[in-house]
Amino acid sequence: MVQDAERTTENTTSGPRAEAGQDHSGPGDPGLDRIREVARDVWADPWWTLPNLLSVIRLAGVPVFLWLLLGPQADLLALLVLVISGATDWLDGKLARWLNQYSRIGELLDPAADRLYIVATLIAFVLRDVIPWWVAVALVGRDVVLTLCLPVLRWHGYEPPEVHYLGKAATFCLMYAFPLLLLVQDDFTGSDVVRPIAYAFTAWGGALYLWAGILYLGQVIAAVRGARARA
Repeated sequence: MVQDAERTTENTTSGPRAEAGQDHSGPGDPGLDRIREVARDVWADPWWTLPNLLSVIRLAGVPVFLWLLLGPQADLLALLVLVISGATDWLDGKLARWLNQYSRIGELLDPAADRLYIVATLIAFVLRDVIPWWVAVALVGRDVVLTLCLPVLRWHGYEPPEVHYLGKAATFCLMYAFPLLLLVQDDFTGSDVVRPIAYAFTAWGGALYLWAGILYLGQVIAAVRGARARA
């Protein structure tokens, strides 16, 4: 899925790395050379950092979260896992800045955890008839398409596109929608007030999520066309 570590739009369409990726004068395939370079960068970066540990904990919580939703249907415990995930998501970014522990693997783990929580929630919600299946197919399909675009970008020597503000807003809405949808599965005082808010966040987040995906896809198409024109 499109990397949620920050990248500039200019890096997608220009810049030293992009130009280097298009240099056909040297031996070998420039696309494969760029992929090998990225792999070396990830391997050479420090893995055992505190922010990365928090990201691994978030990832480990995904199967627990899904089991709680589908097994005992312990929605409050699942909600607690989701809240802890959100807290660690905020904390690992802060720690990376405070401790100067940025790493390529951290940039990969963080958005991967976000997407896996979204996919796990959508699967559980469809199986429990919380949302219609076509909503989940649309949102998951968006991520599948963008994930398939990443090796294409790497092949042409580009970094993943920068996270668009619409993508951030979409994730924000969905991360609020999911806990609220969990809450209203059981009747409680105030559920009639919370339910329309939950559905509103779901609708807004889903629409923004798809629109942001279209914008990302447009950046990918423009980058590939530019690379082919220069070649």
